[in-house]
Amino acid sequence: MNKELIINASGDVVEIALLEDKKLVELHYEQGQDDFAVGDLYLGKIKKLMPGLNAAFVDVGYEKDAFLHYTDLSPHFNSLVKFSKQSIEGNPSWGQDFSKFKNETTILKAGKITEVINQKPEVIVQILKEPISAKGPRLSCEISLPGRFLVLTPFNDMVSVSRKIHSADERKRLQKIVEAVKPKNFGMIVRTAAEGKGTEELHADVHELVKMWETLQANLKGAKAPQKVLGEQTKTTSILRDLLNESFQRVVSNDKRIADDAREYITRVAPEKAGIVSYHDHSMDVFEQYGVSKQVKSSFGQTISMGSGSYLIIQHTEALHVIDVNSGTRSGDAGQEQNAMATNLEAVAEIARQMRLRDLGGIVIVDFIDMKLPENKKQIVEAMEAAMTPDRARHTILPISKFGLMQITRQRLRPELNINTSEECPTCKGTGKIGPSMLLGDHIERDLNYLVDQGHRHLMLKVHPIVAAYLTKGILFSSLKSKWKRKYKTSLDVVIDNNYPLTQYDYFDLKTNERINL
Repeated sequence: MNKELIINASGDVVEIALLEDKKLVELHYEQGQDDFAVGDLYLGKIKKLMPGLNAAFVDVGYEKDAFLHYTDLSPHFNSLVKFSKQSIEGNPSWGQDFSKFKNETTILKAGKITEVINQKPEVIVQILKEPISAKGPRLSCEISLPGRFLVLTPFNDMVSVSRKIHSADERKRLQKIVEAVKPKNFGMIVRTAAEGKGTEELHADVHELVKMWETLQANLKGAKAPQKVLGEQTKTTSILRDLLNESFQRVVSNDKRIADDAREYITRVAPEKAGIVSYHDHSMDVFEQYGVSKQVKSSFGQTISMGSGSYLIIQHTEALHVIDVNSGTRSGDAGQEQNAMATNLEAVAEIARQMRLRDLGGIVIVDFIDMKLPENKKQIVEAMEAAMTPDRARHTILPISKFGLMQITRQRLRPELNINTSEECPTCKGTGKIGPSMLLGDHIERDLNYLVDQGHRHLMLKVHPIVAAYLTKGILFSSLKSKWKRKYKTSLDVVIDNNYPLTQYDYFDLKTNERINL
């Protein structure tokens, strides 16, 4: 699978498109310095305890207080509060060597928040979910700093390996390497991308993560809540960090600074891939050049067409998303069951893509075309599981119910991406009404008469195909075009433009090839 990252920067807005085999699968927006992004670390102030919810509200500088549930406190909450307090004061008992930090007692896994937080301390929190709708951010005190191959978790010495690495020997090898190279007081989670990597690469990643933790400690000195103390990387580098592998073929940006940053990052983590980054210095829009704009227009909206003539209807409610699969114009001679199966299989791939592309979260209900055979239903579930394997968001897929419905839950981290693909009609300007079309010929002739009086003798008229047919119909000299040429003693070329609205027309001077403003 070939992956490409196409980046379009315009003003302070950066659009990032991820293509897999030329097909758009993810679209991200970054505006200026996005605050409260997933992974950002803040020094927050506990504002209010809610015993009934077993949670607390925390001030992180957002218009609404953020939500912190007891289950997200982390067993090492007391150690985190100590680290936050002493780092702010600028005189930590461990100095610059975090391996000398003495951990506090862990908290109960199923305790009460009022027993753990009896004051209102300032503490480091991490954004778990971005603000969505009327809700503030969701927070966690289980701090984690992601690298390319590893994830750092402070206040423990545990090393765990991703379950997606299936080989027992490889898991043991990676665990031994990481245990040997990591400093004390830092836990590590080995990511799937680490599979097959050597000691040198893993040690370099550990070094980068420890430097990030030291930067956090330095940023805390003298900080006052609420304050951002460590931001996630830019969206571009975070995507590259998570996805960069041998299948990445191209990273293109129309912004030189972004292209240079991406090249610098790739040179640092994978020097052999530095050549894939290029700067798009061309008059054509970068999204147009690589076919992204067209895919955006065709991939959003309520109705999504598929190649065979079948289509999806995607609708959003407050509680869930509903996707309806329709056969449309698809037909076949194989029989109803086989046709339903073929349409559903085609829909599976598109539904998996749409969930990643729109970042649909929460509950998703899919209404497949009814199938009778249990083995066909099982095959659809297996196909959906395979199609969603590349999806980085956590998800659960349930078997198709007796009503033909599949239930999917997908991790929601940020608001759903919704792009309005409809355009204002250039003819009626959104009013739904246009001028009388029966007078269009009179208007065109009136402007022709005016231009001839102004001395124009060589003209081109650009119009919609239907209008062109109306002006040129008739045999030999009986068309309106021919009559006007004889009447006004001028040459007139009628040119078709399929993009013109029905009632739009423009005159061009053939000598200068410029449009004439009327």
